[in-house]
Amino acid sequence: MHAFVERFSFSNGMKFGSYFWLVLSFCLSISVNAQTGVNNLNVPNSGVIKIIVPYPPGGGTDIIARAISQKVGELLQQPVVVENRNGANGSIGSAFVAKAAGDGFTLLVVPAGFSANPSIYPNLPFDQKKDLTGVTMLASGPLVLVVNPNVKVKNTRELISLVKSKPDQFNYASAGMGSLPHLTAELFNLEAGTKMVHIPYKGAGPAVIDLMGGIVPVYFMNILQAKPLIAEGSIRALAVTSPQRSSIDPELPSIAEELPGFDMMNWYGVLAPASTSKELLDKVNQAVVVALNTPKVKEKLNQEGMTVVGNKPNDFNTFLKKEMDKYSRIVKQAGL
Repeated sequence: MHAFVERFSFSNGMKFGSYFWLVLSFCLSISVNAQTGVNNLNVPNSGVIKIIVPYPPGGGTDIIARAISQKVGELLQQPVVVENRNGANGSIGSAFVAKAAGDGFTLLVVPAGFSANPSIYPNLPFDQKKDLTGVTMLASGPLVLVVNPNVKVKNTRELISLVKSKPDQFNYASAGMGSLPHLTAELFNLEAGTKMVHIPYKGAGPAVIDLMGGIVPVYFMNILQAKPLIAEGSIRALAVTSPQRSSIDPELPSIAEELPGFDMMNWYGVLAPASTSKELLDKVNQAVVVALNTPKVKEKLNQEGMTVVGNKPNDFNTFLKKEMDKYSRIVKQAGL
């Protein structure tokens, strides 16, 4: 052994210590790939992976994209950048990805409201069903139905009765036309047989301020953003929008307990150009799922009131179709 080390060190110009670390690094690389099932994208021309966020920086979609980007890059052995291409309720950034090459280097992160775009904007510059394909759902979580404390109701049934007694006189706030709170409230109108009037705001912040001020009595909002306001008595929570009660606040009933089948979840997902091969989709899927399940990312998502999902591409595509059909029904029946 000593003779081998001596011969290797001098005849090859490399010291044994360097050789040892080279071998160890190689073995560790094999170990990591064996554990994650992820290798690099393995394409002829390596480059930068762009994760397109079709909304401004700082929002939930942007936060979750940046939370996974570094780990995804490490696993796929490619640099990753998050690029914001906002406008037209996410349609500009989505169109950019829909028209990109299916080489694994251009991805899209979207929220639940993405599914409503084909129904709200019939003249999109791309076919959302045909030009994009799912990689995975990142995470999901409920909204919470809240009211101003001066609204004398304690549960969903009492709210429905109150609104029915004042048709077209009871307002609800939203974060904007076509936003998830808007569509959730319209589904509530359809399922409950109520006629609350939509008051759109430019974002969640102004909507919550007017809710607390009593300008508007009803709003559907992020459950974690709502919790401190509920605790201080600024607003009152009635129910969550998920099919079952949420682990974040299991004491809160679900709307589905009063309106069976009611289901409006906030979620985020990753998509790719439809021309992306199954092999590449599977590699990206594996990398994203591993990134999602790191403690740091899980904690970040928990802070946003979300639960990690990380499903397979086919499962996410099936879910997307159901979501688009659901939003289409809401938009048509509500006359939006």
